[in-house]
Amino acid sequence: MRLIVRQDYEEVSAYSAYYVKERINQFKPTAERPFVLGLPTGSSPIGVYHKLVDFHKAGELNFQHVVTFNMDEYVGLPRNHPQSYHSFMWNHLFKHVNIKEENVHILDGNSEDLDNECSKFEADIVKLGGIELFLGGIGPDGHIAFNEPGSSLTSRTRVKTLAYETIMANARFFGGDVSKVPKLALTVGVATVMDAREVCVVITGAHKSLALSKCLEEGVNHMWTVSAIQMHPKGLIICDEDATLELHVKTVRYFKSIEHVHQSIIGPHNLGLQGNLLRNMVDANQAAKRRRRLMLQSLLNDEEEEENHNYFSSDEDAQKKRHKK
Repeated sequence: MRLIVRQDYEEVSAYSAYYVKERINQFKPTAERPFVLGLPTGSSPIGVYHKLVDFHKAGELNFQHVVTFNMDEYVGLPRNHPQSYHSFMWNHLFKHVNIKEENVHILDGNSEDLDNECSKFEADIVKLGGIELFLGGIGPDGHIAFNEPGSSLTSRTRVKTLAYETIMANARFFGGDVSKVPKLALTVGVATVMDAREVCVVITGAHKSLALSKCLEEGVNHMWTVSAIQMHPKGLIICDEDATLELHVKTVRYFKSIEHVHQSIIGPHNLGLQGNLLRNMVDANQAAKRRRRLMLQSLLNDEEEEENHNYFSSDEDAQKKRHKK
């Protein structure tokens, strides 16, 4: 797992948006091979979405062959309600870019058959070959999507009862009136997120620092569902300094030192976006190894020749002494 620490929310948003942009562009999506992107809602990704819009307007990012799946949606809230996640996504991202409407997948919290809606959502992901990158955020209690504490780490898309803390936290979006906050939601499961080929979680603010410490410094725990990212082969967390307040100093230093090695010693030109060594770096390492082997072999050959020379020289000296006698 990688941890990238940036100074504040603005820098986290900029880095995250750049990362998403580069992943899409390097993938080179087509109509036959679209880039499948999982997306969150809430306050964490707003800055990311606005910067993605800027990239699109600057001609650096094309959503024509991008397919999206959103993490969650409230149950019973009309899709045109200003606080529905359908409205959220269109207002902050979709209506500002050239994504096709049929490529946008948002759960329908008003479906007559909610269980069937969830099953269909999972099936649609499978039909497209799975999610390439799932971008996520968390709540102060470490929940990812609406997988509240105690959720199964093998859970799939389903109907979920919201925790009291989540309802209270979301009341700010409903004028501070808790009674207006929906108590049920449709959400992707922990396993749905972790099935993605890469998972990137954005965490900002001191109020989420305990959740980050539980995620990084303790074991996988269904009471902190974001901790499941520990088991993912390509997990990435991007956080700000405030979110590291509960981490041990040595933990923060360790992850910052890894990034320092990547940037200053190995060099960004030798690294892929996901921290992998590029082919030219691998080739250079292999060439260096071959040179070392040849040099070692040459030294061994020189030593062997010197030993042979000394042996024959000693033998000749001995024969000369015998002749003199």
